[in-house]
Amino acid sequence: MEQIPMVDLKNQYQKIKPIIDQEMLSCLERTDFINGSAVKTFCNDLANYLKVQHVIPCANGTDALQLALMALNLLPGDEVICPSFSFFASAEAIALLNLKAVFVDVSYTDFNICVSEIESKITSKTKAMIVVHLYGQGCNMDAIMAMAEKHHLTVIEDNAQSLGAIYTNNQGESKFYGTIGHIGCTSFFPSKNLGCYGDGGALFTNDATLAQILNSLANHGQSERYYHKLIGCNSRLDTLQAIVLKTKLPLLNDYIKSRQSMAHIYNEALKDVPEIEIPFQNSFSSHVYHQYTLKIKNGKRDALHKFLTEHGISSAIYYPVALYNQEAFKPFLNSKISLPNTEQLCQQVLSLPIHSEPNMQHLQYIVDHIKKFFKVTNG
Repeated sequence: MEQIPMVDLKNQYQKIKPIIDQEMLSCLERTDFINGSAVKTFCNDLANYLKVQHVIPCANGTDALQLALMALNLLPGDEVICPSFSFFASAEAIALLNLKAVFVDVSYTDFNICVSEIESKITSKTKAMIVVHLYGQGCNMDAIMAMAEKHHLTVIEDNAQSLGAIYTNNQGESKFYGTIGHIGCTSFFPSKNLGCYGDGGALFTNDATLAQILNSLANHGQSERYYHKLIGCNSRLDTLQAIVLKTKLPLLNDYIKSRQSMAHIYNEALKDVPEIEIPFQNSFSSHVYHQYTLKIKNGKRDALHKFLTEHGISSAIYYPVALYNQEAFKPFLNSKISLPNTEQLCQQVLSLPIHSEPNMQHLQYIVDHIKKFFKVTNG
């Protein structure tokens, strides 16, 4: 058996190769590498898909988070609430702007920020919340937006892992995650459900004023060429990457269905293994399975991770360290933090290969070896 990757980008590319190759060649001939027509086309297409008024392209998902915070005119020392269990960028953007990250524990069940614990962390200095929709399903946005309104906070949705996931609110209305808060952010890193062939990102908003500010901030703070009203940065989505994204966007729902079908096979095969807890799905959120993440009990996660690697099966630990335990954040914390769900998850989570190109032989091989591991370790 050959090495089984976490994401099969090669076979995905082969299916769209003629379109991608031709459009990239045309771009090379036109030489419209920056702000080419494909960028505008993709942003319009994505806005239509998400049913959001404004899509602002940028260079990557981390820039998207930073631009969102920059647009709020926050002052050094202002506090931004964020989950303690997430990719580093979720809190890194806060620290980069000399703001204070206030870490909130996550739900042990669904990995997302524990809504019931947010309010106790709000102070007079709290100005915003970054909520991360982790692994492919989202947070309870009714509760979050109600709390934000009560305390006059801006909500930034980090939707880098859940593009295409749908939230159903208390009135039975459905909206895409990333379009419910004041600003949504996403990444188009190649392994994402909608990924380009390099770095890329975007922001979403229904607020025309915020959209104008975000567009300006991403382009050196310019209101028009060579006239700078704001201190911004240089964060653009390249035309070549936009070509990839506009080609893939009509296929996103199919990509999601493929991931969901792989997840269903894993669920059925692994649900009765006593030392495994399969992913939980909330009733208010669809799950687009950017990651298929198990909880491995009884301290066997690392041994299983090693066992799978030895048998040619990729797996990954997202994430082994709580954000507040990262060395880079030590200067920003006034006291030691200990959040039980986060620390337990750091010891238990293990993600298996999942992507848009299911291979039934690979899937069977993976589940057979997982079951073999537990049979051997349990004697």
